[in-house]
Amino acid sequence: MAKKLKLGLPKGSLQASTLKLFKKAGYNISVDTRSYYPAFDDIEIEALLIRAQEMARYVADGVLDAGLTGKDWILEQGASVQEVAELNYAKEGLKPVKWVIAVPNDSKIRKVKDLNGKRIATELVNFTKKYLKSKNVKAEVDFSWGATEVKPPYLADAIVELTETGTSLKANNLRIIETILQSSTRFIANKKAWKDKWKRQKMENIVLLLRGALAAEEKVGLKMNVPEKSLKRVMSLLSAMHSPTISQLSDKEWFALEVMLDEKTVRDIIPRLKSAGAEGIIEYPLNKVIP
Repeated sequence: MAKKLKLGLPKGSLQASTLKLFKKAGYNISVDTRSYYPAFDDIEIEALLIRAQEMARYVADGVLDAGLTGKDWILEQGASVQEVAELNYAKEGLKPVKWVIAVPNDSKIRKVKDLNGKRIATELVNFTKKYLKSKNVKAEVDFSWGATEVKPPYLADAIVELTETGTSLKANNLRIIETILQSSTRFIANKKAWKDKWKRQKMENIVLLLRGALAAEEKVGLKMNVPEKSLKRVMSLLSAMHSPTISQLSDKEWFALEVMLDEKTVRDIIPRLKSAGAEGIIEYPLNKVIP
């Protein structure tokens, strides 16, 4: 019987981006909308979909060997887990998310001290209480079951809410007065499972591929042919970024160049490469970049 790694995948806002990342890393995962048990094409992985908010507790307790969740929920639950890797991706992008204190635009609350005696709604109750205590602020912190942005001003004076872009807060006429936590996705392990040689190696292999997939997210590859007379000019454009791979073609006066670049630079660099003498320029996506 094959050994199994019990892996928790986040259900909810992180689910789609996590499944996309695993696919790019080389894992094909089938998810039935009526099931909480995704099927991996790797028989050594037994997966379970669990809300990110609960993940750290189940990993800490050994129900799961490993899982993916936010640093915020590890802190919220005070879970004793092994943090294996930071993976910088969220629901919509590749940057950390923020937990912020927000109030209505017309509120007289301008700073954290103004929250004394006020009511705050949030899903991040424990961390918020600790943060306020560290600031010597006494406020009532209520658990919010959702739709937190609509609670001020009638159901709460302020909220502590997760944001990536701030768009939802602005749409609900809220302004940020303080950022209390910056969080990113973490690959975590049960401490006992981490000491198991086979499980640890399995987790490290998964993390290696996930990191490679993330590293490739904002990069592309470029191939081109360059005549010998233009090689110096083309190289001067590329050398500031990365050293390209150079191969001489059967026609001794031509060379093939291949390089990896940040995707955001490509639209500017391709016309310049063409003007410098490069031909047959091909841009292609990357699945993984393993350093």
